[in-house]
Amino acid sequence: MEVLVVVPTYNEADNLPRLARALLELPLELGLLVVDDASPDGTGQLAEELAARDERVMVLHRPGKQGLGTAYVQGFLWGLAHTPARLFAQMDADFSHNPRRLPALVEVARRGAVAVGSRYIPGGGVKNWGLGRRLISRGGSLYARLVLGLPLHDVTGGFKCWPRRVLEDIDLPAIHSNGYAFQAEMSYRAHRRGHRLVEVPIVFEDRRVGQSKMSAAIALEALWMVWRLRLSRTI
Repeated sequence: MEVLVVVPTYNEADNLPRLARALLELPLELGLLVVDDASPDGTGQLAEELAARDERVMVLHRPGKQGLGTAYVQGFLWGLAHTPARLFAQMDADFSHNPRRLPALVEVARRGAVAVGSRYIPGGGVKNWGLGRRLISRGGSLYARLVLGLPLHDVTGGFKCWPRRVLEDIDLPAIHSNGYAFQAEMSYRAHRRGHRLVEVPIVFEDRRVGQSKMSAAIALEALWMVWRLRLSRTI
């Protein structure tokens, strides 16, 4: 296994089988780790059934809904401890991140950089978003970029591929933020430790099935979290 794809889930039973199939059909040596937060719709059990049929699928069960950031952290830590993967990808379960773009991110990460799927560079974009959401997303990325001094146009995106050595270097257990703030914190920690961040154009398409997990509280968290990161002396 070269790449471990970490996918947090909460009520994604309608999406997970199709996503697993799309990922496992890619021309990559990859494994899929589903991190499920006790989904009431049975996503966790469905993931176990997928794992029973294909050894490349693994499942990490959590006792309840604990947030996107902690799901990724626990998934990365599990993967570092239990798999030989050299690269670790993160993506949503709802096809807002197109699996067909994963090989492009992997190619960048193979060269040692953190590959960041970017909506806001040439070739990137969003679909099925209203003007308000577009402004919030672009404004949030610009705000975080300016406060943190990150060399990224898309700071809040969640489609990335990490070299193992980067995850081992950024003190994953110390990360407790979620949502937009989690995405910014991960990139900031890598940048502060001297790792390269390279943007790869992606088109983000709003989820096909189900309801968005994003909330106003998560968006507000990002506003103050970037200043906490900027003023921290321990990162």
